[in-house]
Formats: sequence, structure tokens, C-alpha cells
Amino acid sequence: MKVARTVRGDIPVEQLGICYPHEHVLGGPPEPLEDRDLLLDSEEAARRELAWFREAGGRSLVEMSPPDYRRDPEGLRRISEAADVHIICTTGYHKDIFSAPYVADRSVEELTNQFVREITEGINGSGIKAGVIKAGTMKNDLSAHAEKVLRAAARAQQATGAPVSTHTDAGTMGPEQVNVLKSEGADLSRVIIGHLDRQLEWAYHQQIAETGVTLGFDQISKGKYSPDRKRIEFILRLVEAGYGQQITFSGDLARKSYWPGYGTGGGPGLTYILWRFVPWLREEGLEEEVIRDILVNTPARIFGIETD
Repeated sequence: MKVARTVRGDIPVEQLGICYPHEHVLGGPPEPLEDRDLLLDSEEAARRELAWFREAGGRSLVEMSPPDYRRDPEGLRRISEAADVHIICTTGYHKDIFSAPYVADRSVEELTNQFVREITEGINGSGIKAGVIKAGTMKNDLSAHAEKVLRAAARAQQATGAPVSTHTDAGTMGPEQVNVLKSEGADLSRVIIGHLDRQLEWAYHQQIAETGVTLGFDQISKGKYSPDRKRIEFILRLVEAGYGQQITFSGDLARKSYWPGYGTGGGPGLTYILWRFVPWLREEGLEEEVIRDILVNTPARIFGIETD
């Protein structure tokens, strides 16, 4: 039996429904915090935002804030219960500027043991188990710290069956991440390389897709990086090339100003993908079965953990 490991416990993976695999609900950078917009600290705002997400058809999301990014599993459980949206939280670590104090003096084995424990036993005595492993790299750089986390993520995946999901700065270092994971025996079919719609270069996407990993289009709505029109062009091209089952959609909405739930009066919010972006794809001719693969079937395949 395959289950998704959520903050409210294991559920049959089929119950994930429409799932965003890379979001932030509670969390933010550690102190000193220069940009307060990056601190998502209101459970009430999160409850409102996730209620709207559910109204739009969303049923689950993956919260990608690890320990070095103010992870709050118990807060996530309260929000999940209040909004009736499944939330998967993460173990692992973010990129160097956040993770270095946590990983600098620790071995790959020590990190692996931590990740495995948080997936199989729970996080800090809470009983809440992680359902995904995060690893990250800085822009155009694979540091020794990042390599340790990637190696530990691959080993923890093999020990637990949990998937791996990564952060890339500006979409860079995707192939390098894949190479490290592959060298440790990771199941690349259950790896998401994140933020690749920050690097919309066809040869680069094709190179990564050919490895069998899933491409995270998780900056949807962020015109400051690329217009959604260009994302749509790449998605249609990837589908045409046979990679339609290796794409996921998220917004990575890690700022208060991205959330109407904070009362900012603007921002795309969690409904943008379902109410605006997906209808646009339909208008461009993307078939319903491919849309269902991206929103439902591929997340279920990646986040399903085999249990006895």
C-alpha cells in the first residue's frame, strides 16, 4: 500500500487529489531578518488562504520549510485541520546561507540518520512525520555543505522510500544536483528538481528531463522572473517531447505580499494556478489527461511511500 505522509498522519496516496508540491505556509529566514515580507507567521492568514485553495479544487500541498527555515510542524497540523487541506512537511535542509550552521560540522551519515528519524519516528517528539526530503544549492555553486545534504537525502530516500525535492537558486545547478543524487543511488523517478522555470532554456530542460527526474515549474505567477506566457510555451513543448508526466505545478508563494490571505490586497494567492493558469493552458490546447497528470497523478506517484 502506498501512503502520503502528512502532518495529520498517513493517508492513502489517492486522497492527495490536486497537489502543489512546493509551497510555504509557515516559516521564513532566520534572524536577523531584513525582509519581513518573507516571514509567514500567521496561522489565521494561512487558514484563510488554504480555505480558498480548497474552494478552487486544491486538496493538498507540500510545505517546503525545513529546520533552517523556521519549520513548524505543529502549526502546520493545526492549519491542515482547520482548512481541511492535506499538508506534507519536509526534513532536510535549504541552501548554504540558511543551512551552514546546521550541517557544517556534521557528517553525511549523521544527516542521513536525522532525515530517516524525522520520516519514520517524527519531528522533535511531536509525532508528526516528514514526507519529503529537501536539499538546496546556491546560484551556480555546489558547495561541500550542499553536497553533504544531497548525499544524505539520497541515502535517506533509499532507507525510507520518501521522495527528494530540491531548491535551485535561479534554476541553476540542476544537472549537478541530479549527478550527486544519482551517484548515491537515488530513485530519480521520485526526485523533483525545483525552480526550473527560473531557467527557461530548452536544451537545459531537455538535459534534465532525460535523466528521469521531475521538473518543478513552481514559480508560476512570478512575472519578475519570466512571464507565464513563456512558462506555458515550455510546458507545451515538454509535453510534446514526451515529458508530460515529469512536470509539477506550484507557486512557491513564500511572501506575505503573495497571499490575499494576509490582507495585502494583492498577490496571486494559492488559487492562481487553478483559476487562471490551468484555464490558460486549456485554451492553448493542453489535454485534460495531461493536466490531471501534472496536478494529481505525478504528485501521487512521487509522494507515495510504500508501507507494509
